[in-house]
Amino acid sequence: MDKKITKHYSNGEVTIVWQPHLCQHSGICFRGLPQVFDPRKRPWIEQHNSTSENIVVQVKQCPSGALGIIYDKDK
Repeated sequence: MDKKITKHYSNGEVTIVWQPHLCQHSGICFRGLPQVFDPRKRPWIEQHNSTSENIVVQVKQCPSGALGIIYDKDK
């Protein structure tokens, strides 16, 4: 059985969705926004370390589609 895990990291405005089974480990996320994406740390995504706008721009550059964005409803 192939278990496909999806993880969610929210800052209250946007949620970063990560699907590790799709990740190609290109490093684009880390090189573009290292204060948020650092594969050497656990958790490797620190969504509070940048603005939602910067996070959205960076996530859209993910070549594999392993990273995605959900816009959270007003809280």
